Amino acid sequence: MGKNKLEKWSAINDYSHVLQPPLEEIFDKDFYLKGRWKQDFFKNDHPLVLELGCGKGEYSVTLAKKYPGKNFIGIDIKGARIWKGATDSINCNLPNIAFIRSRIEFIGSFFGSEEVDEIWITFPDPQIKTRRAKKRLAGPVFLNQYRKFIKPAGIIHLKTDSIELFEYTSRIIGINSLEVLHSSRDLYSWSPDNEILGIRTHYEQIFLDQGKKITYTAFRINPAQKIRDIYHDNE
Repeated sequence: MGKNKLEKWSAINDYSHVLQPPLEEIFDKDFYLKGRWKQDFFKNDHPLVLELGCGKGEYSVTLAKKYPGKNFIGIDIKGARIWKGATDSINCNLPNIAFIRSRIEFIGSFFGSEEVDEIWITFPDPQIKTRRAKKRLAGPVFLNQYRKFIKPAGIIHLKTDSIELFEYTSRIIGINSLEVLHSSRDLYSWSPDNEILGIRTHYEQIFLDQGKKITYTAFRINPAQKIRDIYHDNE
């Protein structure tokens, strides 16, 4: 492990807006801020937006700058990546952002019913080789977790360079009759000047430099509706 990574891990241990709960505090247990992020952590009643697999936190930090009337939480397991967004948010004096270092599998331990207004999933691992797609952040396993804490009108955004993941998610949306707000196989041809969709993560810029097209989907899920997989008939 490089010295630079160790220094970053050490630094975020001192950041009050970076939470790193040990496994025993979240495995089959509710995190102490579940259902209370607005009143106990952010000290306001503003909408709550998540960035899942946030990496270096480019979306969370940029959105927190643009929307001071919203609260943002970036979630990732990699502490050295979170360090970048957490440090940038300190340098920008942003009081409306936090980071959680944890696996996304435990997300249900962190948020209560109708606590989250919006979710961004930016360039996740497409898990192409996983037939049942249980690890896809926009697949039924995770969508059924999100519906337990997202508001009825809450929006889920997916940006990815993977056409396979885009098509899979589109099929999930279709068989579950979910409401689609936007869908594009080529984001920058469809909406070239959108300042929010135009936020570019570290990985997105790499993909663009390789000549790849970026896809985008925005949709809603119904908290009362269990999401079926495209493979459900064979389960």
